[in-house]
Amino acid sequence: MTVSARPITSELPFLETKLYLPKWSADLVSRLRLIDLIHPKRKLTLVSAPAGFGKTTLLAEWAAAVPTRPVAWVSLDQSDNDPALFWTYLITALQKIQPSLGERSLSLLQSPQPPSIESVLMTLLNELTAVEEDCVLILDDYHVIETQAIHGGIGFLLGHLPPQMHLIIASRADPPLSLARLRSRGELTELRVSDLRFTPDEAAAFLNQGMGLEISAVEVSALEQRTEGWIAGLQLAALSMQGREDIPDFVAAFSGDDRYIVDYLLEEVLQRQPERVRRFLLQTAILERLSGSLCDAVTDQNDGQEMLETLERGNLFIIPLDNKRQWYRYHHLFADVLQAHALMEWPERMPGLHGRAGEWYEQNGLFSDAIRHALAAHDFERAAGLIEQMWPTMRRRQRETTVLGWITSLPDSLIRNRPVLSVAYALVLLNDGQLDAVEARLQDAERCLAADSQDPLAVVVTDDTQLQSLPASIANARAYRAQALWDVSSTVTYAQQALELLPEDEEYERGTTAALLGLAYWTSGRPEAGYRSFAEGLAIFKQMGLPQIAIGGTLILAQMSMAQGRLHRAINICEQSLQLAAEQGGPVLPGTPELYLALSEVRYEQGDLAAASQVLLSGETLRQQASLSGAKFLWWVVQARLKAAEGDLETALDQLHEAERLYHRASIPVPDVRPVAALRARLWVRQGRLTEALGWVSDRGLSVDDELSYLHEYEHLTLARVLIAQYRRDCIDNALDQAIGLLTRLLETAEAEERTGSIIEILVVQALAYEAKGDLAGAISSLERALTLAEPEGYVRIFVEPGTPMMQLLREAITRSITPTYTTRLLTALETWGQPQDDAPTASVVPSPQPLIEPLSQRELDVLRLLNTELSGPEIARELVVALSTVRTHTKRIYSKLNVTNRRAAVKRAAELNLI
Repeated sequence: MTVSARPITSELPFLETKLYLPKWSADLVSRLRLIDLIHPKRKLTLVSAPAGFGKTTLLAEWAAAVPTRPVAWVSLDQSDNDPALFWTYLITALQKIQPSLGERSLSLLQSPQPPSIESVLMTLLNELTAVEEDCVLILDDYHVIETQAIHGGIGFLLGHLPPQMHLIIASRADPPLSLARLRSRGELTELRVSDLRFTPDEAAAFLNQGMGLEISAVEVSALEQRTEGWIAGLQLAALSMQGREDIPDFVAAFSGDDRYIVDYLLEEVLQRQPERVRRFLLQTAILERLSGSLCDAVTDQNDGQEMLETLERGNLFIIPLDNKRQWYRYHHLFADVLQAHALMEWPERMPGLHGRAGEWYEQNGLFSDAIRHALAAHDFERAAGLIEQMWPTMRRRQRETTVLGWITSLPDSLIRNRPVLSVAYALVLLNDGQLDAVEARLQDAERCLAADSQDPLAVVVTDDTQLQSLPASIANARAYRAQALWDVSSTVTYAQQALELLPEDEEYERGTTAALLGLAYWTSGRPEAGYRSFAEGLAIFKQMGLPQIAIGGTLILAQMSMAQGRLHRAINICEQSLQLAAEQGGPVLPGTPELYLALSEVRYEQGDLAAASQVLLSGETLRQQASLSGAKFLWWVVQARLKAAEGDLETALDQLHEAERLYHRASIPVPDVRPVAALRARLWVRQGRLTEALGWVSDRGLSVDDELSYLHEYEHLTLARVLIAQYRRDCIDNALDQAIGLLTRLLETAEAEERTGSIIEILVVQALAYEAKGDLAGAISSLERALTLAEPEGYVRIFVEPGTPMMQLLREAITRSITPTYTTRLLTALETWGQPQDDAPTASVVPSPQPLIEPLSQRELDVLRLLNTELSGPEIARELVVALSTVRTHTKRIYSKLNVTNRRAAVKRAAELNLI
């Protein structure tokens, strides 16, 4: 059964009302004593107090008092816990300050595949930096935000806020931000209950001038004391006293805590309203925002606008949300109590009220609110149909979290008979990490599709277009699930199936699926097929006008090219993407600094260490200037390899330690084909620390008899290097034979899968194994093949890194006229490769004996000597070219070995032991 669908006309409902800066009226009590406490030169002003203390009114007065300072205002509610929606509202609010402000960051946020929120916020911060005048962002009712990702983003924003920007947060509770740190730095202004309470003079002005009462100073004092300056309590008391003749008796009887005051006074206020007004209040209590037309629909009357204006004139806890007085809301405190009363008095009427509200929202194109009220009315069929209509838009805007909340509110039996909804459910579950629940929903959809072909009335479908694309969507969902489970073969199968089913005009889906297929090919050991498919996906995104995705994916293309032994191609695609990035203008796009990272890796492989270092520095400078995160661990890995090439193995090991600390498995299946721990084991071999290297082999459970796979190829090649080193040290024939056998199997696998990059490295290690065995013919045979494959791409590092054994083989190759020009170049490079720089500590220095049970390592001695200077921790880290966390790790070890607990004691103890 097909149900007709309405077009989606609005994606940001009530945008103007949410960003409306409340107007402060001179008729209200002025609070200049508080206005002067807000210091816009500090990063954050926090106005924190329970409901009813006048937070919003105070900030409206402050904004009115500084009209020359542009203010952006966001009124928050529960629906804003969706991160995509929250940041969209926040950035859009900033455009009230400057219309073009945030255009780049908003486009990134709303792109089909947005970058990390840190990247979006750094782009926003770059745009804010260009604003010359001082400006303010106010987040009202921040206590409704419960999403940790949003809190984290606000914390990040605060940490990098430009000096001309000031943030004000109004909340019923302290937000989970680093308030103590801001406080200690003098960057925080706090206004709390003790500040916001009405003073006796303010209470008198409010009651007699603001509320039109004429009560004595004694009565004002009594009310102020009993409410403790709580503004909402005073307003309720004033409403209750209007028209009374027994005011002294009322004041005398008035006492109790906040909750008692609310119950008592609201009862008084409601009871004193005309029945027409009271009924209107209870009927409209379900609405988060009120307009005349909406209230007419809910109350089934035609006096909504008149009633709203009457309530505003009577100060009955109603707040205008726009200049035209078209939209209002009840004070939150008042709304809570009205809803409780409505539910208590009219429980049977509530579904009907929600239903009428939902119909009005649907007719006016406000589908999110229509869904919310349909769910509240238990009209699940209507809600399900609306969710299906909203699904494509919500997915495009990365709002799966909201959709998940909607769908889980529906009866399960209803979902199972709606194939579009079942697939949407599967995808939002996948996005939420609930992998085990996905397949059942996809099977429900397939069952519905099969049933629809036999009995169309048995299945409910809102949109025929979505129905036609379901087979492709199901295959895509299965591909993503397989990817999340690292099931490479299934990822390939389903991604290929999806590409066959997807129509050509489904560009975004085709782009993401082609890219996903490329990653799966690479993971399975087919980097060339992976390159073609991934490049196809990026080309689609570029054609769609999404160059940021194409640029961000180039690092992966470069890594695939290097895996395939195509170094020149890696250089070309990086340079093309750098040109594309330059053409975009504006802030640095995410992924641009990583292009320099890839170029550095290629130059390193080609033996140009100076160029590699310079390119890496350019990329790192760009990354820091733009404050982009990117794959932080990769920067440390490349730095470590360059340090090792300079002979500074200790620093390289420290940098690998930091890389390992920062590494986390990516949410997309980028294969970790070069594990940091394996690279560290290779450096241990070069240092002669064979015991540690063998320990790594044991910890990883590696064996020469393992089943081979591309994902573990680097580890198995490292195992072969360890076995060769073990043979050189201990002359264990079995170790060498095992290494040669393993290398033979690795070579066969790489040749079968046509991985030229792997073939070159395997042949080089194989040549070293034969050389260690004394089989010169075998060594030269392997080396000749490696040289022939490597020469066109200009490989250097892989031949010169092994040192003396390779030098002897290359000299032999020269005598046999094997690639003579290339081989001569390699011999020249080998003479200086791995040699310590003039200012670096040399590995050949024999350390003095230490009178310690557990001696300090060379790196720990380096740190200890710097502890004996005036350098701070971060300065020591910069001096040693390592992370601060690495310095801290070394320092803890030094303290432990010296049996001290602080820096001063460590220096003193080291001097006593002649260590410094």
